[in-house]
Amino acid sequence: MSLFVALLHAPVIDRHGMRITASVTNLDLQDIARSSKTFGAERYFVVHPSPDEQALNRRIVGHWKTGYGKTAHPSRSEALDFLQLCSEFSEVESTVEELSGKKPLRIGTTARLQGSKILSISDCRAKIETEPVILVFGTGYGLTEEFLDSLDYLLPPISGPTDFNHLSVRSAVAIYLDRLRGR
Repeated sequence: MSLFVALLHAPVIDRHGMRITASVTNLDLQDIARSSKTFGAERYFVVHPSPDEQALNRRIVGHWKTGYGKTAHPSRSEALDFLQLCSEFSEVESTVEELSGKKPLRIGTTARLQGSKILSISDCRAKIETEPVILVFGTGYGLTEEFLDSLDYLLPPISGPTDFNHLSVRSAVAIYLDRLRGR
């Protein structure tokens, strides 16, 4: 069916486990849009509750879609064509339902091990073929426990051969998208 990517800046936690709202970075806007486009996502949503942050994000996206930014890097402009800025995750859900005609599955990602809601990569691949899926990422130090608990499933954490596990969200998105949609 279809895959959608959502990057949430709230509700997320900081390094102390406190609930925060994180800032958006230019790299998160353009790099995740490029990865999402490469792996065939239908839309990339950036969720931030602040009107001031939304205005800044529109300005950054505008730079890459018009004038010098578009001329110098036309592929960035193409990737940003399907980026949608939202204030709340509920906007993402309603937009996906409107586009697909079905209530979407909400599948989260986290570097922290979680319980029974873990969905294997192969099972997630299968679900993407049959129903709309929103793949949800959090900035800062990840999504809050309450938000993770509200999701339908979680993907297994990305792990390497060491105990160190603190990838940038841009890296995590690219790895998950490759595992889910790569050839």
